[in-house]
Amino acid sequence: MRTPKIILLLGIGSLLTLGFTASAAETSASLSLSTLKSVPLAELPGKAATLVAAADAKSQIKTTVDVVKSAVGLNPAAAQAIVGSIAAGTPAAAATAAATAASLLPKQAAIIARAAAAAAPKQAGKIVEAVCRVVPDAYKSVAAAVAAAVPTAAREILAGVAAAIPQLQDAINNALASYKGAAPSVNQVLAPIANPATPSPVALTPVPKIGGPTSPYVPQPPTSPTLDPGANSQVPIGGNNYPNPTPVVVNQGG
Repeated sequence: MRTPKIILLLGIGSLLTLGFTASAAETSASLSLSTLKSVPLAELPGKAATLVAAADAKSQIKTTVDVVKSAVGLNPAAAQAIVGSIAAGTPAAAATAAATAASLLPKQAAIIARAAAAAAPKQAGKIVEAVCRVVPDAYKSVAAAVAAAVPTAAREILAGVAAAIPQLQDAINNALASYKGAAPSVNQVLAPIANPATPSPVALTPVPKIGGPTSPYVPQPPTSPTLDPGANSQVPIGGNNYPNPTPVVVNQGG
């Protein structure tokens, strides 16, 4: 009889643990939002950076995600400043901050990545990898923007692209080999590479009409005129459908 009771207790314990974890996560996000709501919009970037910097190593990623979501949600126009401020204060959180903001504002992925890289240049490769994972279609613009901010990190940037999009790894490695140890150009390496996220054109197949295939058109032969022997008749040469008929008078009985 003890076994069912032990299983029941373990199950209850697991549920309580899961509930506590979910509650703690919600509390963390709510705390970030309530704290950021209490400051003027102009101070959001600085306050966001302070909250991330205050987090311990174990909760830093979770705190960064919560803080960026809350701050960008309150003021999307300040996304670059928020990410840049966090990256400057806590470089290890730069990639997470940039990727979180890019997932919320994918059209701004490149400028968000550039802001993060400019504030934490040693994290350039990780920033590119993290942002390209959430916005893979923008990998060329993201890599180019980060390369403009940190020109000396070309190899790290290209490695970040290859890590985020494995389909590009061979093409990037082949291009890098041609540089023979020289500093590569991010734009020149990526420019000739086709975007793997773009689907190949699909050939369209004609759709048959409902009711089966249509029989080919067969022109009907012209119909011979019926003559009235008791009267004069005008018959067009070439049949009734001739476009410019020339009348002919037919005299019957004379």
